[in-house]
Amino acid sequence: MGAASRPNDETRRRGRDRHLAVANGRQCLDLLQFHWWDYGDRSYLDALGHLADLQREGKIRHLALTNFDTERLGVIADHGVPIVSNQVQYSLIDRRPDIRMALFCRDHAMTLLAYGTLLGGLLSEKYLGRPEPRRPELDTASLQKYKNMIDAWGGWTLFQELLGTLKQIADKHRVSIANVGVRYILDRPAVAGVIVGARLGTAGHVIDNARVFGFALDAGDLAVIEPVLAKSHDLMSRIGDCGDEYR
Repeated sequence: MGAASRPNDETRRRGRDRHLAVANGRQCLDLLQFHWWDYGDRSYLDALGHLADLQREGKIRHLALTNFDTERLGVIADHGVPIVSNQVQYSLIDRRPDIRMALFCRDHAMTLLAYGTLLGGLLSEKYLGRPEPRRPELDTASLQKYKNMIDAWGGWTLFQELLGTLKQIADKHRVSIANVGVRYILDRPAVAGVIVGARLGTAGHVIDNARVFGFALDAGDLAVIEPVLAKSHDLMSRIGDCGDEYR
């Protein structure tokens, strides 16, 4: 049996073009986000190089990343790949991006897209004053994941203290706890946007989410939030940099 021939550059280019046409239905993708599981396999640089070629050809407008750590952002920047944003977990509970990544982004004209800001719905009035939920009560993978994050951060008692503090601020501004949580992250350096998830047909909070643009957190609000956050554990030392929880 003869050895299978390897596709040449032209074959790969045509394959990429077909994929983009199917995925997009038009000539150019506005934003393409790229993720890579294994940093030990540096082929991610080759893959990003191919995507950068497509960008130069006008097939992709912006290249972005998901869950890359700060060290790898530096490697990618050193290879001259233009990255517009990195999507990372960022919330009042998980402020790891503050430590290294936000500064890197500022210095390299990069932004952050935040997810997990509402902890799968745990950061809300629904869980204020409630006993710590047992695992069977956490009926989605998202709730289980973010409950684990709360445990690593400081536990349910401290989380209740945070919810109570956020409720006072929310009542002052006539908004929701979720609004306060999102507003806090939107105000962080380098953050370009917060991705708020929704379960179609189960939880749609369009009107409530829009309220985040109608108020601002003042110095007094931050002065009561920060002492609560200061009681928490250092997630950078417990988990590692952004995205390390997936590796």
